[in-house]
Amino acid sequence: MRLPILAFILLALAFPVRADPALTRLDTGDSSRGWEAVGKLDLGHGSFCTGTLIAPDLVLTAAHCLYDKRTGAMIAASDMEFRAGWRNGRALAYRKIRRAIAHPSYHYDGPHRLSRSSFDLALVELSQPVRLPQLRLFSLESAVPVRDETVGVLSYARGRSEAPSLQRACKVIARENSTVVMTCSVDFGASGAPVFTLRDGVPRIVSVVSAKAELGKEPVSIGALISGVADLRAEMDSRERAPGGQEVHTNGAKFLRP
Repeated sequence: MRLPILAFILLALAFPVRADPALTRLDTGDSSRGWEAVGKLDLGHGSFCTGTLIAPDLVLTAAHCLYDKRTGAMIAASDMEFRAGWRNGRALAYRKIRRAIAHPSYHYDGPHRLSRSSFDLALVELSQPVRLPQLRLFSLESAVPVRDETVGVLSYARGRSEAPSLQRACKVIARENSTVVMTCSVDFGASGAPVFTLRDGVPRIVSVVSAKAELGKEPVSIGALISGVADLRAEMDSRERAPGGQEVHTNGAKFLRP
């Protein structure tokens, strides 16, 4: 019989998983080279998430980022802006948002429930594509990470919002369905950040940061596996653009959203 995912976490934490907790701030041109497709998704009113270009005009992020946490209402696309490669007050490219679509099985209902992180995925369509020779788009990795596998994460977050921070080595603790639990260090603002594996030295996205949590004194992060992106693309392809440029669909969540 399969144990619930939290039981897996508790078992894993009984036997500490070693991972490199260090975050490296990519605040120079040399250190950030190759990572410029990750950027800040400005949501207005001082709030932001992390997003990643997976196509010249598509940013992958977390679905709950599309909602105003104070009102529960969807944020207007006109209030959002993607800043590719944001570093020290400047971006490689600035783009307004044409529309944003959450996974069709995601429901926003305030505080985050672990079971809903599986669908915490969104695609943000830019008003104009970003086509720059120095910007390398991220690919998605179909292979699902397994327990004890090493992954990495690149994110902006509270207290480190002016440059991305890279954690090259954190560990997968557990996985259930399309949700993965990791030792990666995240905080508010890291929602939507890419979790990646290195295949042949090239980072490929396996998950998107959905939430942070604590078990005792042990911090963990919760990610949505990118298997749901195919459903997102199909949803986007099947819908006409709404007047005013916004189209968002949802369906729910509870935990601490970073």
